[in-house]
Amino acid sequence: MNVLELSEQEIIRRNSLNELRAMGIEPYPAAEYVTNAFSTDIKAEFKDDEEPRKVSVAGRMMSRRVMGKASFIELQDSKGRIQVYITRDDICPDENKEMYNTVFKRLLDLGDFIGIEGFVFRTQMGEISIHAKRLTVLSKSIKPLPIVKYKDGVAYDKFEDPELRYRQRYVDLAVNEEIKDIFSKVYSSMREYFNSKGYMEVETPILQSIAGGAAARPFITHHNALDMPLYMRIASELYLKRLIVGGFEGVYEIGKNFRNEGMDRTHKDYNWMMEFTEKMIEKICLDVNGTTQVKVGDNIIDFKAPYKRVTMLDSIKEHTGYDLTGMNEEQIREVCQKLNMEIDDTMGKGKLIDEIFGEFCEGTYIQPTFITDYPKEMSPLTKIHRSNPDLTERFELMVNGKELCNAYSELNDPIDQLERFEEQMRLSEKGDDEAMIIDKDFVRALEYGMPPTSGMGIGMDRLTMLMTGQSTIQEVLFFPQMRPEKITPKDTPAKFMELGISEDWVPVIQKAGYNLVSDMKEVNPQKLHMDICGINKKYKLELTNPTVDEVAGWIAKIEN
Repeated sequence: MNVLELSEQEIIRRNSLNELRAMGIEPYPAAEYVTNAFSTDIKAEFKDDEEPRKVSVAGRMMSRRVMGKASFIELQDSKGRIQVYITRDDICPDENKEMYNTVFKRLLDLGDFIGIEGFVFRTQMGEISIHAKRLTVLSKSIKPLPIVKYKDGVAYDKFEDPELRYRQRYVDLAVNEEIKDIFSKVYSSMREYFNSKGYMEVETPILQSIAGGAAARPFITHHNALDMPLYMRIASELYLKRLIVGGFEGVYEIGKNFRNEGMDRTHKDYNWMMEFTEKMIEKICLDVNGTTQVKVGDNIIDFKAPYKRVTMLDSIKEHTGYDLTGMNEEQIREVCQKLNMEIDDTMGKGKLIDEIFGEFCEGTYIQPTFITDYPKEMSPLTKIHRSNPDLTERFELMVNGKELCNAYSELNDPIDQLERFEEQMRLSEKGDDEAMIIDKDFVRALEYGMPPTSGMGIGMDRLTMLMTGQSTIQEVLFFPQMRPEKITPKDTPAKFMELGISEDWVPVIQKAGYNLVSDMKEVNPQKLHMDICGINKKYKLELTNPTVDEVAGWIAKIEN
């Protein structure tokens, strides 16, 4: 890497790296460093009246206060931070004091990973700390971290720029302590809930020969070895139901689809599943926040069960004034036109009803509400309602104006399922690119018999947003999709050389901010001369400085 591309701090750190190696200290050792404790456990388990506990810990050095022969640092491991007390004579018991005077005080930087062996004690100020007896360099940080200062649990100088945080999530996680909780508590609580009920976590194929299980447009790829097209899965549902056919009592998968979904399958109906879902979400909210209430934007949402239940057709009637019960496709199309909705000929009855609900009803449900009993045409994988053959036993949970989860009594009649798939194919032929494809293997699996089953899918990203009060999905994705970073346009060295500039001076000129030849057109020759000669001196490049007249000659050659 060209030294001109580095900041002053980066240059200093690289020089320290080289000095460590010159001293015989490998800044990236291969040997395992064995630890026996985490910062949070040390604090929780400390007792003043017990024999001092010997510990070995490792983490980043996040702050340092040097006071001559003694110093304090703050060490951050994967669970939290703890203060470490370091003295020269403790970590350098013999005559050689370089580990403290040179390595610790001068060559180590904030952000470096180090290992500390010592014993736990309480300082005169009352803080539980580690008294270091040995220090080991584990990994040298050659790019400085943003420094977030904490006092009495309050963060100062926070790393808050959204663009940088989402693009460099590894930095965000390293310096903003609370971020890890966003990504861990919701998933941990959900797994704990499923596992406590006897469910087995499974993994189903990411690449599938048929994109089934949901109404969504799939990504398509090609398997070179098999010479066949494959789809990135849009749902794990059909494979989970295959496992129920195979004899599993209950299975779930927290899987990557177009949506992150936690999928669950068990031998129950959708009424049972509503109770199961609201109890699970209430538990997650309590685990994450210690209360069932969460502030999301301007709304206080209460996740305490039970939740309100409203049928889809009743909701549409309430918010539009139109009762769609018993209407055929053409009649519903006329309702859409009266409501001034944009529709097209590819939309079947189910899609039209879905559009009405989405435009006039969905956004009104702020508090958790189950929307139940969806029309048959909207739910090709759902069992017919036990008391109304025009409806299905399906519900969606609406929270804060958005769908959070989708669940239903699973259709296990193979003949009915095949007919539903065939109807979906007719919609596809009309131009509905979200209609499902016939999965003949899944139908065959049903022919072997699937017990009464209820299924539920949750959008994990949206659930995490709600549980943590976040307003943007980027906050709850480790690595959200971002636009490519903007790259400053630069002319090639050849363009600068056409002006008579030596190739060695091109990076210096661009370091000074003149990335394009045209950038130098209006500049004062004396200023440009001072800028580039200053960089030559600062970075010790030892190039022969041009004269002001030579610089003026370069500028004079730039064409208008």
